[in-house]
Amino acid sequence: MTDEEFAAAFEGLSLPPAEFRHTGHVRLAWIYLRRLPLPDAMRRYAESLRAFAGHVGKPGLYHETITYAFLMVINERIADGPEGDSWEGFQARNPDVMAGVKAALGRYYSDERLAGDRARAGFVMPDRLAG
Repeated sequence: MTDEEFAAAFEGLSLPPAEFRHTGHVRLAWIYLRRLPLPDAMRRYAESLRAFAGHVGKPGLYHETITYAFLMVINERIADGPEGDSWEGFQARNPDVMAGVKAALGRYYSDERLAGDRARAGFVMPDRLAG
């Protein structure tokens, strides 16, 4: 599936939930960040995730801090990567991002900080120094 088809299926709520695990989250963020200015990508990504979570009957899955923190990490990695990088290249160069939330955000956030209701409902700043 092309990037355009993937994003359209997700936004159109036709992408099967089984095809939108962690890798799907990262891919959608990567697609948006490559095509939109950061503030627009953040808004569109959050809106799309909320809509998809509601569509599959799990609106409580949406987590604001993880969403925005992950986007910021992915945005930085895109900026640090080669111009015109492919999705496959991005994945290969960023195994921590592809490994999951704890691997990508654990150096910035404690489990306790991310587990809080406040972090789920709105963005909270990291509680760890990124060494």
